[in-house]
Amino acid sequence: MRQPVHAPGPSDPLPFERPQRPSREELHAADPLPIPPTVEIGPTGRPMPHLPEPPALDGHGPARIVSMCNQKGGVGKTTTTINLGAAMAEFGRRVLLVDFDPQGSLSVGLGLNPHEMDMTIYNLLMERDVTLDDVIVPSGVPGMDLLPSNIDLAAAEVQLVHEVAREQTLQRVLRPALADYDLILIDCQPSLGLLTVNALTASHGVIVPLECEYFALRGVALLKTTIDKVTERLNPDLVVDGVLGTMYDGRTLHGREVMERLVQAWGDTVFHTVIRRTVKFSDATVAGEPITNYASSSAGAGAYRQLAKEVVARCHGG
Repeated sequence: MRQPVHAPGPSDPLPFERPQRPSREELHAADPLPIPPTVEIGPTGRPMPHLPEPPALDGHGPARIVSMCNQKGGVGKTTTTINLGAAMAEFGRRVLLVDFDPQGSLSVGLGLNPHEMDMTIYNLLMERDVTLDDVIVPSGVPGMDLLPSNIDLAAAEVQLVHEVAREQTLQRVLRPALADYDLILIDCQPSLGLLTVNALTASHGVIVPLECEYFALRGVALLKTTIDKVTERLNPDLVVDGVLGTMYDGRTLHGREVMERLVQAWGDTVFHTVIRRTVKFSDATVAGEPITNYASSSAGAGAYRQLAKEVVARCHGG
């Protein structure tokens, strides 16, 4: 005999209904122990720190000089120089970008034609009567200026060989700019020659952009040796501000493994911020603008703003 079907009453659970989980507030009321906040693990495999907004400045200067340095090409030195500088300018810093690569990629990336420059950093290095004001041009970003460069700079490396204190030439010509800016970023050429040694000698810190790819890891040991020699012989105050992972693709096992090895080798020197691959960087370069202007709300722009916060936090004011 069939049993009568029982109709659910108001107090009975509905068929297949999942019991509701108690909220965090209800759990906290039942248990006096505090519930730890969720820890966000960043792409470097370490907990992401809280990065506050950089404090406003009462005035400008003295500037901190930072070299973007890696003897391997195509790792993101120029892209990082442009976009970190633009993000710093957004936070109220006065920034000077120095194109110290004869290829002139930094100047081209900000919309300049290398064949139409009257004065470049070559003139500043090699001609005593040329001043900073003669060479500095606006970058198109409020608060950020540029010392441009073109292929003429390649001749400077040969000519400087015969100069007295040739390694300190860039340091000498940048000295008048220290009082007017908060940050001077030098985009170095992809080599460890005399121009790069000049940049390291003039700098307070070094940022090493490093593509998250196996071959990029292999050359970092040679760069570290060069930095150590400059620190020992020419600039005892030089420090590595950080190693920046660029062109990162967390979807690939290779990218994750390279990042893991990078953190193993450099430890906390590796920035928590990681720059991921995106076509927006190429588009911004063609447009001659920083990504913070070209695609202000993009993930790439957000990453460089986060990097700017991290640089300020590490360098006590940036």
